[in-house]
Amino acid sequence: MSDHAVVRPGTLAWAASHLAAGERIVRADVLLGGITAEMRRLTIGRPNGDTRTLVLRSYVDTGDVEDALGREAAALTMLSATEVTAPELVGVDPVGAECEYPSLLMTHLPGRAVLEDRGVETRVPMLASQLVAIHAIRPVEQPPTYTTLTTTDTVVVPPGANAHAWSAAIDIIRRPAPSYEGRFLHRDFQPGNVLFDGPITHLTGVVDWASPCWGPADLDVAHCATNLAALHGAAWGLEFVAAYEAATGTLAADPAERRYWLVRDALACSEDIDLVSQAWRAAGRPDLTTRAAERRLDAYLTTVLDAS
Repeated sequence: MSDHAVVRPGTLAWAASHLAAGERIVRADVLLGGITAEMRRLTIGRPNGDTRTLVLRSYVDTGDVEDALGREAAALTMLSATEVTAPELVGVDPVGAECEYPSLLMTHLPGRAVLEDRGVETRVPMLASQLVAIHAIRPVEQPPTYTTLTTTDTVVVPPGANAHAWSAAIDIIRRPAPSYEGRFLHRDFQPGNVLFDGPITHLTGVVDWASPCWGPADLDVAHCATNLAALHGAAWGLEFVAAYEAATGTLAADPAERRYWLVRDALACSEDIDLVSQAWRAAGRPDLTTRAAERRLDAYLTTVLDAS
């Protein structure tokens, strides 16, 4: 789609109210890949004939997102003073007071999310270095402590999975979470939220700051490792862990504690693997059917336990 019909009238008017004098919205396009919100790219015409681009995120099918939007707006404002490249905040309507739905408007970063296998060996160290930089941020105001929603009762064991491995993994998360040294976390750092200007060139920025929190570095590392394993094969999950340490990132010293976080995120992924794989297919990975992603998740979980 490439017209204003892809943005609801009230939201369109709200976005236009944040433009500079003489600017106008000349085009609106659907952005693929969003799971919890509608994403739109707005092309802004300038008086001199040039254009610039903004991104609009609207939460249409979710419940109370006021806190999440507030946190994202605060994170984008804070990140503008760091070396981590993220979108700049333009405007936020956390309760949908002026828009049809709660929305956030931000600048558009160059590049694209790269999910293809080609070049993954080059991108993994770059992803690791970027995550180390995020974890080095010391915000003036500490964000809320992380939460984990996965429980032993909500894990979805894939059909045909290694029953012994999954049972052992579920037993691991029955234990109390290990103690940790707190870090600023992105909380959804994974290839779909990192932009590159090509499959094997350089990283241009990190997007989707809807869930920043405070917690163990292992949690962010585990999340990216799970996604890499599902996208590219089980070995790439642990390869990312090694790359993070090689980039001077610090993880739990106790192998059992590292395993806890890796296992917890892999089990959490089991609950959303259908939605996640659907987004990956829409983004250009038709080979990643739900079943294919489930098999890779199973292989990765087994690999994590075998490596312990």
